Amino acid sequence: MTPDPSEFSHIGADGEARMVDVSDKPVTRRVARAGCRVLLAAGTVERLRRLPKGDAHTVARIAGIQGAKRVHEIIPLCHTLPLEHVEVTVDELAGGVSGVEIRSEVVVTAKTGAEMEALTACSHAALALYDMVKAVDRGAVITDLRLLTKSGGRSGDWRRDEASDGPAEIQTDGKKPA
Repeated sequence: MTPDPSEFSHIGADGEARMVDVSDKPVTRRVARAGCRVLLAAGTVERLRRLPKGDAHTVARIAGIQGAKRVHEIIPLCHTLPLEHVEVTVDELAGGVSGVEIRSEVVVTAKTGAEMEALTACSHAALALYDMVKAVDRGAVITDLRLLTKSGGRSGDWRRDEASDGPAEIQTDGKKPA
């Protein structure tokens, strides 16, 4: 079964990839939050602050912020956005799992959302952290990159059901999912 091209925002009626035309959309405040995990061997989490390259958490946060600021350069068809706030956090995983949870929040007042910026912030932070730990833990795994919430715009508010094992989602305002 061939998907209907109109289902995908970046595919035109002719089936060709295209940049979405946002010229008629209103400017609104938009917030996107994302997350990912970096699973590490036992003991690596405790060693992070003593690595030869410096404070790995700080390096990861800065890499995440830089990644969010450059999305339009690295992901085809993304709009250039005037980012107003980017925050990246790195916290140890709970529940006996060895690794870290990376979270990002991106705020923008624009005609299109910041989901790609939030996701890219997490992926760049995770890659920077991997670079920092690879000398002691080449088996580190970057996993579970996901959008957690988004607000603003025509499609409204959305949040992921974190209690679910899969890609379950909850639409919080009754509008059509984006």
